[in-house]
Amino acid sequence: MPMYVYEAKEGAKGCAKCRAGFEISQSINDPKLTACPDCGAPIFRVIQAPGLGHSKTDLHYRAKRAGFSCLKKVQKGEYEKMY
Repeated sequence: MPMYVYEAKEGAKGCAKCRAGFEISQSINDPKLTACPDCGAPIFRVIQAPGLGHSKTDLHYRAKRAGFSCLKKVQKGEYEKMY
């Protein structure tokens, strides 16, 4: 199923989830969401380029956007923070 990104219509209103933007898996036949599932604030769907598989850069971007850091293996048992 396709992944869609939603964000709050008004940045100051809504919870931390919808202000930062969130992804949700929906069928093409499902209607667009109009309210945040957590707080009920008005949201809109962000237009994005279609995903053509999962590349390393796509996964790193999604992890960074979610607030995580990516690590790169330097040698056995030792990792370096990429960002």
